[in-house]
Amino acid sequence: MPDDLEAVTTIGEEADPGEVGADGVRRIWRDAVDLYRSGVHPAVQVCIRRNGAVILDRAIGHARGNGPHDPADGEKVPATPRTPFLIYSGSKAITAMVVHKLHERGTLDIADPVCRYIPGYERHGKGEITIAHVLAHRAGVPNLLREAIDLGDREFLVHAITDAKPFAKPGRFLAYHAVSGGYILGEVVHQATGMDIKAVLEQEFLTPLGFRWNSYGVARSDLPQVALNYVTGPPTTPPLSQLLSRALGLPLDQLVAATNDPRFLTAIIPSANVVTTASELSRFFEIFRQGGELDGVRVMRRKTILRALTEQSHLEVDLSLGFPGRFSYGLMLGARVLSLYGRDTQHAFGHLGFTNMLGWADPQRGISCAVLTNGKPILYPELPRFYGLMQRITTESPKLPESAMRVWDPKAGRPRARTQPQAR
Repeated sequence: MPDDLEAVTTIGEEADPGEVGADGVRRIWRDAVDLYRSGVHPAVQVCIRRNGAVILDRAIGHARGNGPHDPADGEKVPATPRTPFLIYSGSKAITAMVVHKLHERGTLDIADPVCRYIPGYERHGKGEITIAHVLAHRAGVPNLLREAIDLGDREFLVHAITDAKPFAKPGRFLAYHAVSGGYILGEVVHQATGMDIKAVLEQEFLTPLGFRWNSYGVARSDLPQVALNYVTGPPTTPPLSQLLSRALGLPLDQLVAATNDPRFLTAIIPSANVVTTASELSRFFEIFRQGGELDGVRVMRRKTILRALTEQSHLEVDLSLGFPGRFSYGLMLGARVLSLYGRDTQHAFGHLGFTNMLGWADPQRGISCAVLTNGKPILYPELPRFYGLMQRITTESPKLPESAMRVWDPKAGRPRARTQPQAR
């Protein structure tokens, strides 16, 4: 931990904070610095958009060279607001929106069985599993064999997902599909379009809106820019370590090492390897807070977003993760009390990334935000500081008038979707 925190702090371009106020921004950043001071995150990067304007865009710490086992005299590379981070499961939200965009185009229908797109997927009784089930983590196939977590062998992966055996009838249980769901959806996209999901993401969203990052993996020439990830915090012990290994496919140390590997960072892993900055991730969620149009470019219809946000699990205990969650078709939804995004955030939507990373939008407050870190602790005494930062952002962001909400029906408290394909 550097003695001079200002020396490792970088501030990007920030607009007038408006109703949040300079004091509100100061309090938010103070809580972000407190998260950094917990000592488990070599770097913390935060971006907040309020009514489309970037009111906070900052980073503190080091992207590389200041991890637990790095040499004391080695080069320390500062993190800045332009440093790209691997967002792990935050990738699932981006994958989901690609699938919903193809539904909008009529290229696929999320109510269709997966086997309509992946020949042989009906094996072992999986014929009734729909794309919607996979999006909602209700398909009953949350795990893959470790050997199936391959980096580039599409034929091998297709065999692995078609040969998987469900543990329950589709739709019956919520069980987080940490890796398997992304591979299934990625192959559905490939079969439906003839293009890999990275090409579709770039064609439908990134190129029209001028994104630099926010895609699956990076070019080899960009590898030195990506923040390294570090195992930090107290060691995990059974049964938690066993739960994590089963849910994630690898023990923690091996997982983090694998995700720093250039082969991982240059592959296409729809559930886990989007690389982006807090600014670009918050901008991606801003698309949907704005109803599908950003900077005068429409990339999605409002009704498609409403369908994507239709609740499929209401604080139901997740059999993979062991705690309650509220899911739509691919997004983690907020709630009045038990919410990733702070209390009274029942209109918020986004996704958590392994371990302390979060991107989301809250239409009721007119905000789109991202908090990215490169430390990978599981349980540590200062963990409440991470969730406290989200609560601080929520607290400092006044609610907008109902007429200003672009996506949700405030009176009904749910998306105004007329057509809701059923995942269960």
